[in-house]
Amino acid sequence: MRPWLRKLLLAGAGVAVVLVALVAWLNLRDEPDLDAAAGPAPTAEQVERGAYLARAGNCAACHTARGGVPYAGGSAIETPFGLVYASNITPDPVHGIGQWTAAQFWRAMHNGRSRDGRLLYPAFPYPNFTEVTRADSDAIHAYLRSVPPAARPNRPHALRFPYDSQAALAVWRALFFRPGVFEPDPKRSAPWNRGAYLVRGLGHCNACHASRNIFGATTGKLEMGGGLIPMQNWYAPSLLSPVEASVAAWDTPQVVALLRDGVNQHASVLGPMAEVVYRSTQHLSNADLEAMAVFLRELPQIRPEAHEPIKRDASIMTRGGTLYRNHCAQCHGDAGEGASGIYPPLAGNRAVTMDAPANLVRAVVYGGYLPSTAGNPRPFGMPPFSHLLDDNDVAALLTYIRGSWGNDAPVVVPLDVLHYR
Repeated sequence: MRPWLRKLLLAGAGVAVVLVALVAWLNLRDEPDLDAAAGPAPTAEQVERGAYLARAGNCAACHTARGGVPYAGGSAIETPFGLVYASNITPDPVHGIGQWTAAQFWRAMHNGRSRDGRLLYPAFPYPNFTEVTRADSDAIHAYLRSVPPAARPNRPHALRFPYDSQAALAVWRALFFRPGVFEPDPKRSAPWNRGAYLVRGLGHCNACHASRNIFGATTGKLEMGGGLIPMQNWYAPSLLSPVEASVAAWDTPQVVALLRDGVNQHASVLGPMAEVVYRSTQHLSNADLEAMAVFLRELPQIRPEAHEPIKRDASIMTRGGTLYRNHCAQCHGDAGEGASGIYPPLAGNRAVTMDAPANLVRAVVYGGYLPSTAGNPRPFGMPPFSHLLDDNDVAALLTYIRGSWGNDAPVVVPLDVLHYR
């Protein structure tokens, strides 16, 4: 072997060793002491608080399969890289967390590592949960240890190569995950800090309300700037944009009403957000909802860009108008005015006029349903029209709605419908 080639190979091997060591260190930093003595036995108050925090984190949404035992896992979480199956977190000693200590549970929450040291996939949102305090993690652990055990085996994930390897996951974590703790801002009020803790941590709001890169990591310096939810094709609108879902212009009670009831005088929730309200936020205390509202109202705002009036094909508008009168006007009104407290207006509705038509497509094709809450126990819903309208019909209908009664949003083409449905 030539001397220069040998030197090159040795240098490459040295770089590889350094990189492997760096990745290993980045995946082991800030590890808790698992050998520390266990704390006192959980109290009833701690278990009750853990139940509340588990609802705040919406744990049951993923860890309870449809029709299954609560927290017994088994539900499939679709990702662009394959299926991740939620684990059993009941206190079953074999298949659940019955043998987990509070420190091991804290490591999963804070560091994304299982009891046996395996790296966890970020479909479990530990990039957000890492900000949860140790006391809150211990309370959730105490609560989960109190629920009925279920002997349901965990299903192995069905991920494509190389995403199914711990080595690839270790590299992803080295690039995109950093353990952290919530640090209150001394310049902000106590409600703002409490709201920031809930929204950024247990609420893991930016898991949906942020865009993601090709590796599945959230991107952008601004939190909750909006993004398409992978595999679900619902668009979580930007909470920074006044033309999407910013609540900066609302008062606190209006934000609280949307989080608690799923509807207020300005908006209503559909799709994944309806499930969040149903399973999680409607159960939170008024003080915590107000704190979240304070934080959300003070998010930095993005000024919308002005645009020229959008040109529309007259024949498409005519076709869309006919479809609207035949299928929509009975509820939403001839001029898109809606019916107060029953059917939302379409004229001037931000959910209608935001650039991304994903949610409109899914509502028309699959129907739109608000959550049933104490403040809105019998919500009106919209039936699906997939059996009546094809992609061309849906595109024409939405183009008409987005270009009528003062609305001036981009046209929708059949390819958009095919993509989002």
